[in-house]
Amino acid sequence: MYFGLQTGWISMMTMPASLMGFGIFKALQRHLTFPFSPVENVLVQSVAGGMAIMPLGCGFVGVLPAMEYLLQPAELGPVRLSMTKLIVWSLGLCYFGVLFAVPLRRQVIIREKLKFPSGFSTAVLIGVLHGKGQGENGVLDPSKATKFGSLALENTPLMQAQDAGESRDSDIAIDEQDSAESVAGEKYNWGRNIRLLLIAFGISGFYTLCTFFFTGIRNLPIFGTVAAETWLWTLNPSLAYVGQGIIMGPSTTIHMLLGAVIGWAVLSPLAKHRGWAPGAIDDWESGSKGWIVWTSLAIMLADAVVSLGYITLRPVVQHGPSVLLNAKERFEREGWRGVFLNPTSQHRYTALANDEATSRASTDGDNSQQPSTTPAFAPAHISGHDETTQLRAWDEEDAPPDQLVGTKTVNIGLVLSIVFCVASIHFTFGDLVPLYATVIAVFMALLLSIMGVRALGETDLNPVSGISKLAQLFFALIIPQSHKSSVLINLVAGAVSEAGALQAGDLMQDLKTGHLLGAAPSAQFWGQVIGATVGAFVSAFIYRLYTAVYEIPGEMFQVPTAYVWIFTARLVTGKGLPPMAREFSIGAAAIFAVFTIVRARGMNKWWHPYIPGGIAVAIGMYNVPSFTLARTIGGLMNWYWRIRLGRQDTPLIVLASGFVLGEGFLSIVNLILQSAKVPHL
Repeated sequence: MYFGLQTGWISMMTMPASLMGFGIFKALQRHLTFPFSPVENVLVQSVAGGMAIMPLGCGFVGVLPAMEYLLQPAELGPVRLSMTKLIVWSLGLCYFGVLFAVPLRRQVIIREKLKFPSGFSTAVLIGVLHGKGQGENGVLDPSKATKFGSLALENTPLMQAQDAGESRDSDIAIDEQDSAESVAGEKYNWGRNIRLLLIAFGISGFYTLCTFFFTGIRNLPIFGTVAAETWLWTLNPSLAYVGQGIIMGPSTTIHMLLGAVIGWAVLSPLAKHRGWAPGAIDDWESGSKGWIVWTSLAIMLADAVVSLGYITLRPVVQHGPSVLLNAKERFEREGWRGVFLNPTSQHRYTALANDEATSRASTDGDNSQQPSTTPAFAPAHISGHDETTQLRAWDEEDAPPDQLVGTKTVNIGLVLSIVFCVASIHFTFGDLVPLYATVIAVFMALLLSIMGVRALGETDLNPVSGISKLAQLFFALIIPQSHKSSVLINLVAGAVSEAGALQAGDLMQDLKTGHLLGAAPSAQFWGQVIGATVGAFVSAFIYRLYTAVYEIPGEMFQVPTAYVWIFTARLVTGKGLPPMAREFSIGAAAIFAVFTIVRARGMNKWWHPYIPGGIAVAIGMYNVPSFTLARTIGGLMNWYWRIRLGRQDTPLIVLASGFVLGEGFLSIVNLILQSAKVPHL
């Protein structure tokens, strides 16, 4: 909530959650009656991640501030919600995305084996922490990322002991865990890294406390007073933003810096001097700060439309000709019956459709009566060459059936979550948002969630900002501009789409992590549900606390994404643009549409990081430079550590986690100190 209200960018923090979970349970290890193995660590970060996305997923950092503080009376605003309505709203948005992600898992993780880079990296980190799956150099082998529990194979004795249900389970497991951790030995010194985490936490927390008493240190005029006072070029030396930059990496942060240069060093002075934005620079309505947001919006929309369109159409282009050829052959051989009623080879299970799988299928023999003590990640034996064999070869890649989420649970839960979402929105806004609009928004969110999950799996970027803008564009077509609450309906529709895509993507990242480490998907699913439920309540309370204590929007919390939301809603519902904003927006959209196509085509090429990413550039444009500069410093630190020095990522992740956690945690103290100044509190 703290970082989201400031800049609109929220990190999922799965790696810090994994680190903290490991540290806490390692300290409690002697008092536990169960081993804290990688699968428990996966569950910890799943619950934490499910809570962490609620401020963004439920619209507390963008949509709700736009409704409560930026919606004009002519637009039936402002709409201020009671605490009860905030909780009902957030609960309504927090479930259907999680449930919809479950049936997508088999397609994107098991069949297509999309990488989900953050999920893979989290699995690598957990593997290093627990001493699992390491090669001779202490580096995890990416080729192991194909089978269920592939990174936990090093811990076979521990898993067998757990499954056997022996009475000495806990003692044996703890001993095995200790010996497994000793494999990492000198390559991963947990004590040294936990000290680094605490030191980074303390330094960042101390800086955060200082900002309460010395507010000027948030904006240092490193380029001179003229650049600072006139054009807003300052540096916020927040170690938390440095840590976020480390986590983002050099490519994203450099692209954000490019956006800041284009927006605040080129377009802002140009709009001011030409008279297109005559107001004060930091004025969202008449100043260049608001003027450049339109160009930023155009870039985000172009990136979203092109990238999601590419992801949607690419399978058709790649597999369409072969499907048509197979259909033609079956038609010539068997007529229309063969095309529509004969499933053979039309949807062949290709996860293990290679020579290795075939030879294993023919030599292992049928051994379906395996004892239940087989480790969860152990291969299932298969036989024959028929369709059943193909299915069982597929199942070898997946978790055992008793660890999967039941189809009945998914179907009933998805229907109930959709009904609850529609009912909660009606309870929150009443007749201001028609029932048919809410129903359309939910089903559109499910469709866009598929695109978001695929984009996340391929690029590690969930384009929820672009997805929400697409929903807003669509609703501008079906809701007439003359409707009394067209802007509010537009905001609600975008919020629902963003929530679904964000939650589905977050769960899929976690499921990828769990797939590599042998965690039960059903446990992760319920962990997400628990995290989302608690997060909905906590986020509503914290949001109301921040808005009661601080001025929103204000110097501390500028809520830039709230302006992006309201500007988009007004744009698509017919409000005019500032002078020359249309021309620059069209030009920027065309340029970044080309860039997005080039990036999509060169996904694995060496030059891919050098092509500007639309979302990152847009974020750099609508945020003031002070936040972007701090993140760029972190990105350059990441580049220097990993590329120039060739060091391992783990200490850098620990350092970044300490920076982010320090400011995030100590900001609560600042909140308490600030509340003492507010008379009515």
